[in-house]
Amino acid sequence: MEEKVNISIDFAGIRLGNPVFTASGTCGYADELSDFMDVSSLGGFITKSITAKPRQGNATPRIVETDSGMLNAIGWANIGLDAFVEEKLPALEKLSCAVFVNIAGETIDEYVAVAERLASSDAVAGLELNISCPNVELGGISFGTDPSQVAAVTSAVKNVVGDKILMVKLPPAVTDVSVIAQVAVDTGANALSLVNTFTAMVIDIETRKPILANATGGLSGPAIKPIAVYLVNKVYNEVTKSLGIPILGMGGIRTVSDAVEFIIAGASAVAVGTANFVEPGCAVKIIDGIKGYCASKNILNIKELVGSLEVN
Repeated sequence: MEEKVNISIDFAGIRLGNPVFTASGTCGYADELSDFMDVSSLGGFITKSITAKPRQGNATPRIVETDSGMLNAIGWANIGLDAFVEEKLPALEKLSCAVFVNIAGETIDEYVAVAERLASSDAVAGLELNISCPNVELGGISFGTDPSQVAAVTSAVKNVVGDKILMVKLPPAVTDVSVIAQVAVDTGANALSLVNTFTAMVIDIETRKPILANATGGLSGPAIKPIAVYLVNKVYNEVTKSLGIPILGMGGIRTVSDAVEFIIAGASAVAVGTANFVEPGCAVKIIDGIKGYCASKNILNIKELVGSLEVN
């Protein structure tokens, strides 16, 4: 039965061998994972955030473990656009999975400059527009919480990406995520990814100071999964289902069961993030597990599972 199951998907017009990605910020530029798994076996790979100029990121400590998760305040640390194009893209071009580059900036012009340069690369299938990072002073979530700013940055980037897929990464902590999702779709998003991390804090009770140098960081991992599943289902029902816009669901996925939950909720594909730090090859196990789950339920095509949640 399992050999008859088709888990390939159409993701905003491109065919992926399976619905499993790695989440931005958790596996660098792909070479970091090569000792642990065959990256090409993924449906898609998403790089860490790339900005126009190199960034050192926030001061340390900038990662702390929590109950059922972790906080990070990396602050878009990356090698910058020029070095990324020259040093990392050639290796990424050799991957047989779809490569998405997460792009970030402090101004709309910076987002546009990065997007325009990357849109000319054959190695890049699409861009993930990061307008939801809570760990930077300028840019990031400041663009993602205001509908007018979402519209401005999405439309500006859409104008320069040509035929590349534009996936907008949504912030979870807004009054109504469906409003933000609708604006992103209306102004050019071909796909949506959600959720990003939640702003949170851990305090050292001996010093009575925050453990992170940045004071706050983004909470990820299993602790946020139930919220993420709910938000994916909400956006699927209220925005994307009728339009055929795919959702890349993420937030605490570490097992096959977690991934299947997101797909039932309405995600066309899923991304593994924090779990990569614990078990770097877990995404491959999830791919195999999804196929096994479908076989056990007599589901011959994974698209039958997407959005199949039954509510009494």
